[in-house]
Amino acid sequence: MLQCIFLLFVCFVFFDLYFFVLFLGMKLFFSAGEPSGDVHAAALMYRMRERLPESQFVGVGGQNMRRAGCELLADLAQIGVMWIWGVIRNFLTYWRLLNEIKEYFAREKIDVVILIDYPGFNWHVAKLAKKQGIPVLFFIPPQIWSWARWRAKTMKRVVDLVLAPIEFEQRWFEQQGIESVFIGHPFFEEIADKESDKVFLDAFYKKYGNGPVLTLLPGSRNKEVSANLDDIILTIEYVKSMHPNIQPVFAAFNQSQAAFINERLRELGVLIPIFVGRTTELIRAADCCMAVSGSVSLELLACNKPTVVYYKVGKLALLIQRYFRRTRYITLVNLMAIDLERNTTTDSTPAFYPESVFPIPPEPSDEDRDRMMFPEFLTAVDKSKEAAAYITFWLSNHEAMALQKRRLAALLREVDKIESPIDHAINAIVELIDNSGSET
Repeated sequence: MLQCIFLLFVCFVFFDLYFFVLFLGMKLFFSAGEPSGDVHAAALMYRMRERLPESQFVGVGGQNMRRAGCELLADLAQIGVMWIWGVIRNFLTYWRLLNEIKEYFAREKIDVVILIDYPGFNWHVAKLAKKQGIPVLFFIPPQIWSWARWRAKTMKRVVDLVLAPIEFEQRWFEQQGIESVFIGHPFFEEIADKESDKVFLDAFYKKYGNGPVLTLLPGSRNKEVSANLDDIILTIEYVKSMHPNIQPVFAAFNQSQAAFINERLRELGVLIPIFVGRTTELIRAADCCMAVSGSVSLELLACNKPTVVYYKVGKLALLIQRYFRRTRYITLVNLMAIDLERNTTTDSTPAFYPESVFPIPPEPSDEDRDRMMFPEFLTAVDKSKEAAAYITFWLSNHEAMALQKRRLAALLREVDKIESPIDHAINAIVELIDNSGSET
């Protein structure tokens, strides 16, 4: 018995020394172009710093990455463009930054490039890295399986490994011949590690805790906030007509968005508290939520919050997406839920429309809407009354609210089965660097 314990101890020490020596002086380049990617990259860096203290981080991203010890070439997360017009407006910024990255890759020894989503920009970063013989890895890959399947050929050519956080996503990448590993979603781990500010929550409940709390999450991009704000406010008015004691609160991403929301509320004569940097606390304080579609849906699932997802776009954008999108839903939580119904024999998933369905329907079928874990509205017209109907139903019917929470808890148990996705990611990164070094 003692011999076995000693042998395990020796293996553990050898494993740690191997990682230390391998990463001695290693330099990792990160590229994250959105606030959520900035958060994921920072979480990975913090864990790497614990396990591999000699590793160096450089790249483009946001302030979370900077705080995690990354030398930033640019704060790309502040740009956060949407649609083609946003790209055109910022073309010169991206062009100059890519030239700077090209020169950096040529000048410095980079051991691996780690990309987080943001495909329009990161495809170019990947190509620049491959020209210099630097291995490329996607930590949180873009959802090309949903809207840009033709990009699979590009990914196969310029990306060495994809770390897939979603199981059906990893299966799809494999079917396209792309090297991929399922690691579980780091968001669940990050959320579990987050601590709420108890002082803030005590003060919040004291001031606003006299009725049900409805947390409003208007998005992290300026375009999303401006497109959805009026419909969110209308939704609140409908809910208040049924539940006058409801307490809506806005969780704004930054101060400029808070100022924009405040100005619009003032113009309409509406009083709703606005908080910045308190998303986690306000989600945890909520009875239910209304959110603009995005990765925040995973935090809402993890926190067991019944939620309506809303996403308003222009009529042209709504039409165009029918010819590109291949998923039944826009909300990741809904796709993860419906994937559990997949045919394990053929490995096909109902999360995707069959290839014969083109373009996709303008509205979800009644059956598809009934299967939604989070009722969602992708729309070019006002659907605030329909969104409010779900919220008032939950608030009026305690059993319906309890049932919704049980459904969310059951789904979370199914999709959050991988222990420590971030550690799995680090192991995969180490192996990729090691294999790349062996080949040179």
